[in-house]
Amino acid sequence: MEQTVQHLLAASGSNTSRLEVLEGPTGRRSWPDEVKAAIVAESFEPGVKVSAVARRHGLTPQHLTSWRRAARDGQVVLPATDDSTFASILVEEAQEPRASSGETISIETGGIVVRVPLEISAPRLGDIVRTLRLT
Repeated sequence: MEQTVQHLLAASGSNTSRLEVLEGPTGRRSWPDEVKAAIVAESFEPGVKVSAVARRHGLTPQHLTSWRRAARDGQVVLPATDDSTFASILVEEAQEPRASSGETISIETGGIVVRVPLEISAPRLGDIVRTLRLT
């Protein structure tokens, strides 16, 4: 890698008291989706500060926060984690058709318990599970 040297001179009597040299890329950068997703996933780890992750990757905290918002909105797909088990679900075949029995399905994660009617539709239940997974 070729290194360039620049000499900067300040005229005598000028008001220049400090000169700051910026290293690394400046201006707009394009981030590949997989890199962006990895950085966002890192920022969602427990106990991690957004500002520390942003600084480590040369981002502003505001920029990383906008990526995190996009991930929550489903616009950035996060990589799969090693912990592939989210919740155990036991499905039993009903003995007889039930009409609004008042029975519920309980979903517990991270100290939160959500109870939904047994008659809930599969798409709606999927929406609830996805929402819980993001929190």
